[in-house]
Amino acid sequence: MRLTRAAEYAIRCMLYLSRQGEGVLASRQEIARQADIPAHFLAKIAQDLAKAGLIEIRQGARGGFALSRPPSSISLLEVVETMIGEIQLNDCIARPSGCKASYNCAVHRVWWKAREQLRATLRQVSFEQLATETTCLTSPLEVLLEPKSLDRTDPLRNEVQ
Repeated sequence: MRLTRAAEYAIRCMLYLSRQGEGVLASRQEIARQADIPAHFLAKIAQDLAKAGLIEIRQGARGGFALSRPPSSISLLEVVETMIGEIQLNDCIARPSGCKASYNCAVHRVWWKAREQLRATLRQVSFEQLATETTCLTSPLEVLLEPKSLDRTDPLRNEVQ
């Protein structure tokens, strides 16, 4: 699974707003500049985030975007799935009726378990947690998602091969 550009930009927008705090208004230009998001793309993303009840959009010369809820109540999963729909790792998970083998398939069960684990991990991470991080290099999410090394000193190496 790979996130869309819209989902990545939505995460950046929500992270910026989370650092400002619930209800604090930030201009579209400010968010675009600080979060490195093309301003025209940000307007489209904001519409989806507003429809989901994550942000509010205020029009006018002093308008902008603000979080509708506390960052602690907004999960990474909620933002990702707002932008891409419910996470599905394979077509047999998204549309089980389209796969004749899905009820007997061992791989189907692996895809389902991996999907649920990914969703659970993203659900556990709030934007409040992310907003307290100063760099992505030391984020708790990176530690959770960091792949295990497969070098010769890794005791799991033989089990993977």
